[in-house]
Amino acid sequence: MIADALYAHAAATPGRPFLLFGERTISYGAMAALVDDAADRLSGLGVGPGQTVAMMVGNRPGFLVAWFALSELGAIAVPMNTALVGEGLRYLLEQSEASLLIVEEEFRPALPASAPPLLAMDESFEGDPPASVPPRRRLALPGGTANAILYTSGTTGLPKGAVIPNACYELAGEHMAAALELMAEDRILLFLPLFHANPQMYGVMSCLRVGAALALLPRFSASRLLDDARRYGATGFTYVGTVLSILAKRLAEPDRAHSLRWAVGGGAPHGVWREIEDRLGIAVRELYGMTETGGWVSMNTARSAKFGSVGAPRPDTELCVVDADDNPLPAGGKGEIVVRPGRPGLMFDGYWRKPEATVAATRNLWLHTGDRGMMESDGFLHFDGRMKELIRRAGEMIAPAEIETALLKHPAVQDCAVVGVPDDILGEEIKAVVVPRPGFDPRDVASFLAGRIPAFMIPRFVETRQEIPKTATQKVQRHLLQGQGADVVDLGRHKG
Repeated sequence: MIADALYAHAAATPGRPFLLFGERTISYGAMAALVDDAADRLSGLGVGPGQTVAMMVGNRPGFLVAWFALSELGAIAVPMNTALVGEGLRYLLEQSEASLLIVEEEFRPALPASAPPLLAMDESFEGDPPASVPPRRRLALPGGTANAILYTSGTTGLPKGAVIPNACYELAGEHMAAALELMAEDRILLFLPLFHANPQMYGVMSCLRVGAALALLPRFSASRLLDDARRYGATGFTYVGTVLSILAKRLAEPDRAHSLRWAVGGGAPHGVWREIEDRLGIAVRELYGMTETGGWVSMNTARSAKFGSVGAPRPDTELCVVDADDNPLPAGGKGEIVVRPGRPGLMFDGYWRKPEATVAATRNLWLHTGDRGMMESDGFLHFDGRMKELIRRAGEMIAPAEIETALLKHPAVQDCAVVGVPDDILGEEIKAVVVPRPGFDPRDVASFLAGRIPAFMIPRFVETRQEIPKTATQKVQRHLLQGQGADVVDLGRHKG
């Protein structure tokens, strides 16, 4: 179970720092006591094995306490994106069959009337641990049991919940710690949202593997990142490409007066990768992966790295690049990246209550990523963009259909399509192409969509056209919409 290492370190070195947050330091022993106390309270509310419990919690110690406590009870955590609102939030709460929702006060106003019973995420999860630590509440559950459901965007518009077993988290921590050559003395800076697989698998689980410490920040700030790294003595951090792009623009001059040695994540443009390494003097450990693959598939490790690639396959992972008929391509051939585990528990267990989607994603016994890539003869993988329609904006995977469904409810929108367009900072920005009815004003799009979809999904650009190009079978030809036409309004210039 994911907290096994926590309890082992708590028994061996109870006073060793586990979590640094603000001015507070929580030791391994204190964290174990907080988890025990939370498990006892959750059990008193009827939480037990197999139940799904949703969480709308930001980056704070209570997120980890609740996550570990739910695991101890054999329950399944469902961490929600805290930006969710409207129908998207209602759908996830209902589709996950959540029996309870642990929620911070600031997120309550977004909750639908149909939300499950609520439990406040407050100081009761984070206060001083009990004076006498109760016995560990631990069930004899196999390691293959489900730990969490992490929702990912689907091309159909309805998110799919990837079921992540305990073993998947444990192996992610084991392999990541080895790839980075982590030691107990390391301190990992985490600022990406904890509801994502990235900080969970690259940060939390690798930290637990070796008994290192986490320095948790509420959010990313490029202007404060190096100061925070110095403040906590951080030796590394996890990233998405947007983070490094913003940081590179912020750093006008080299700055090596810090303890950082590495950064691990995916999506770094090659130029930014080089700039960060040169200016900060750290190793960028670029990787490739997705939630379903246990967080990552390949990686540039401390022992084996190649600039411009996304690394070689992680242990116990089979990786291949195939053509449209799923035939393996030779080295240098570009096709779809497919992957499968070489041992049980390495990857996800399928999509929650979506057997058809699970079968479709794993045809011919390979997980089809929908991403394009190329393998070199020495085994290094190169990522060459997406084959599917998802938009990657600032690390968030966004399904165009989700935005289109909401936008079609606008009374002055006859038809629409949403595409990603290149952006130097965010990777991609969102453009909505609209076939308008009389009275349509592109500048009203953002206010219309506010409250219907999360803020990070609201388009930056709105273009009007007389028709949306489609195939004979009425499939949108998105590649014909990705240029910037003459009738484009930049909503970013009309804020405020």
